[in-house]
Amino acid sequence: MDSSATSTRREATRQKLYEAAVTLIAEQGFSATTVDEIAERAGVAKGTVYYNFASKSVLFEELLRHGVGLLTASLKEAAEKAVGSGGRQVDALDAMIRAGLGFIDRYPAFTQLYVAELWRTNRAWQSTLMVVRQQAVAVVEDVLRAGVENGELSEEIDIPLTAAALVGMVLVAALDWQAFQPERSLDDVHSALSRLLQGRVSGGH
Repeated sequence: MDSSATSTRREATRQKLYEAAVTLIAEQGFSATTVDEIAERAGVAKGTVYYNFASKSVLFEELLRHGVGLLTASLKEAAEKAVGSGGRQVDALDAMIRAGLGFIDRYPAFTQLYVAELWRTNRAWQSTLMVVRQQAVAVVEDVLRAGVENGELSEEIDIPLTAAALVGMVLVAALDWQAFQPERSLDDVHSALSRLLQGRVSGGH
């Protein structure tokens, strides 16, 4: 059989397993979710889960890598596009806020899991989670650093903490939007966070 076709089919199967796992775990928690349920939700045989992932923990660890990898790529692409079209680094940050909101809007269950897992300890995948979190934050750090270097941003800003704060702001604001203010549009939420980023909350111009 054509190896590329096999690879494509396997990737599609893994995607189905990711989606089934993330939905179930968001609904009922990691411990309560069984491999049988994941297989059933994905519409595959139980053996298929173990063929693709050694265990439920490995599946979840890969799920975290996969999801945060998508988020990181989305942030990076948004920043590069903004700067590539002549924007400033602040425009790149603004574009990343929108991209982050868009990602969370597409993958709300994954985002809930990711935020919940950040605060748990003694998980088998804790070190993986720290690594992938840092990859996402590093994209924002790069833009902040470039803004400081070109004089657009103050040299006094704490780049690692500011980057983490921006990522955290988008995650928490988006979850709040979906849970408590779902009637608001993505444009509306982005506009509010954009004003915060531009420092216009106090009424300055």
